[in-house]
Amino acid sequence: MTATSLTTGSLKTSSLNTSSPGITAPDATALESGRLERLRAALAAAECDAGVFYDPINIRYATGTSNMQVYSLHNPCRYAYVPVMGPVVLFDFKGCEHLSDGHHNVAEVRNAISWYHFVAGPRVDEFATNWAQEIVALLGPSTTGRRRLAVDRLDPAGLHALQRHGVDVIDGQAVADRAKVIKTPEEVAMISSAMAACDDGIARMRDALRPGITEQQLWAHLHAANIEAGGEWFETRLLTSGQHTNPWYQECSNKVIEGGDLVAFDTDMIGVGGYSIDISRTWLAGDDAPTDEQRRIYDAAYQQVQHNIELMQPGNTFRDVVEHALLPPEPYHSLTNACIAHGIGLCNEYPLILNQDHFDIGGYDGVIEAGMVLCVESLASESGARESVKLEQQVLVTNDGPVVLSTTPLADTPT
Repeated sequence: MTATSLTTGSLKTSSLNTSSPGITAPDATALESGRLERLRAALAAAECDAGVFYDPINIRYATGTSNMQVYSLHNPCRYAYVPVMGPVVLFDFKGCEHLSDGHHNVAEVRNAISWYHFVAGPRVDEFATNWAQEIVALLGPSTTGRRRLAVDRLDPAGLHALQRHGVDVIDGQAVADRAKVIKTPEEVAMISSAMAACDDGIARMRDALRPGITEQQLWAHLHAANIEAGGEWFETRLLTSGQHTNPWYQECSNKVIEGGDLVAFDTDMIGVGGYSIDISRTWLAGDDAPTDEQRRIYDAAYQQVQHNIELMQPGNTFRDVVEHALLPPEPYHSLTNACIAHGIGLCNEYPLILNQDHFDIGGYDGVIEAGMVLCVESLASESGARESVKLEQQVLVTNDGPVVLSTTPLADTPT
């Protein structure tokens, strides 16, 4: 299915990308040093002495290390102490000290003190107190005069334990977001590598798409390509076909894909180097021509995403984007995504730009800046209809405007 109502000549494709997942990765030392420098600067701007980071995404950003990433998303079993000045201390899962070898950002590795109920049982307060004493000892005399610490995740037991020592705790996730919003050149190169692996996996899915294959069997091709290239996991299971595409956000299943079905997917993958790739495509299964309705709904989504990509210009405010963004026409408007665009790096990141229907209720203003990587989304979906179309592009904002990072065609008819 092709969309002929818009031209794409004004959109640029990244020259950093390649169709091969074997693209050369950036120098690891430069990558990790650049990220740590930005994080320290963000801590200093927040007038903090240091930060303690539990989110495995933030730990990786600060230290370059990864360990049991999915497990530690819901079990706070490792954390990093990052001072504005001084050595970074990684508190890792016991027995995992060797995993930090070669990561020069990590000056010291200690065993983490955990107090979530599974490991602490009735000793939660005792273990949290011990944890706080160790963190306070690392803080030492305050350089800011207020002993301020940024922490991205902290339960009441940990917060109270720090407060008993007079520590001023602020939101560390906001600090990390401010650091991550602008990508270093090495990050852009790593994102390009992750994108190349994703494009390879999508090509494998396209080659495998034929009536009779199940949604899960088709989805497995992208998973395989990601793992083979050194990628990690998928945050969602969004590949659906036919009537499963509407309403959107149903998950991949054992449904058999039939000829004439639309097949829509959203990659949501944590790929090479831990960097996230979040793009969407919608294809037609089988050899039949698309129906008139399929063409109409596809064109609505295609026009929306192409138009809105061009709004990602440095200097535009989020409100500027919202006021000029295209939404799909009725009857496809009511179910469209609330999100026009969102930031992305090691996962979905600041900013989140909501459309005009949601901006005043839940949105916030800001400015598009060169160095941001943004995902621009579209969804055309009619209430009660059989199918939806989901499209999404990942772009790098440059001084000259947005650059599309994927080489996978947006409008494509699989064979």
